[in-house]
Parts: sequence; structure tokens; C-alpha cells
Amino acid sequence: MSQQQRPDNVSIDDIPVDIDNTQSAEVDPADVPDEIESITRGLAGEQPTTNPIVVLKAARWWYIHGKGGTDPAFQWAIEWARHLATDTPSDVERFDEFLDYLVTVGFADERHELR
Repeated sequence: MSQQQRPDNVSIDDIPVDIDNTQSAEVDPADVPDEIESITRGLAGEQPTTNPIVVLKAARWWYIHGKGGTDPAFQWAIEWARHLATDTPSDVERFDEFLDYLVTVGFADERHELR
């Protein structure tokens, strides 16, 4: 490993996991790593990524730093990964909750700004 890891900040890839800030249920957009923000915004856009590994990377971050398994960004990322893996329609209600959540977190002032 080329990076020094402190007990309160570990990582299995280049996205740090802030142990002190796990499942706090309150995400500050300034604390979201650029790569995760980009993936998350992409998942809200018209043409989200089709790489399930990338989607699961974002899901992991939101699970750890958001509300755990109930985090809407985590749930939508898992739903989108399921859609990619099985080619079945995705849950529109879950997508709407995801967009509302991104507005609540502060990624945009209104849902339409994310699309």
C-alpha cells in the first residue's frame, strides 16, 4: 500500500472511508468525494453509467456515509445495478426518492436541475 492509513480514515481503493462519519444520516455535499459526486450525478442524469462496478462503488460510499441500507442514493444505485445485471425495468418510485434525496442533501435546489 502506497498510502498511509489512519485508524479513522481507511480505504480499499482511492475513495477514503471516514470511520468517524459513517452512517451519520447527514451528508454534507462538500464531504462527498469528487468521483462519488460525479457518479451520483450521473445516476440522476439522462444517460447514467452502464458499468455496474462503477455504480456499486457509489452504492458502497452512500451505504457507509449515508443512512446505511435505507439511504436513497444507496438504494437507487443498487436498483440501477440490478437493472443493468438483469435488464429488467427499474423502480420509478425509487428513482423519484433518489432525486428528492439529492435535493435534500444539497446537490441541487430542484429535481429538474439534476436531469
